Amino acid sequence: MASRRIVPPWDYLREASGSSLESFELSRLNHAANLRKEIGALLEQWIAEMSEACLARWLRQNRELPAQPDCLPDILPQAELPFSAPQTVSVRPRRADRRLRASGRGSPDL
Repeated sequence: MASRRIVPPWDYLREASGSSLESFELSRLNHAANLRKEIGALLEQWIAEMSEACLARWLRQNRELPAQPDCLPDILPQAELPFSAPQTVSVRPRRADRRLRASGRGSPDL
């Protein structure tokens, strides 16, 4: 983007009446407000384009995962967001723990 050097019209501003200065000020403020609207629209468009690109990347990377829920992937699950509700994970006891419960004794069978 080319930068534009701003040179205020000093001669005009020095010799202008109060109402002319006020009109000049209002026209500059109006132009600044229009630029701000354009920048806001450009930012919204940029955000939309970036989010679509990120979605496409995510889909491209996750397309390789198995589509069937029976197949377990060899990757770790994605980290949960801090505001997500905690999920409980059921863990099967090891075989030695099963023998303890089944036999009712305090020491494992060896």
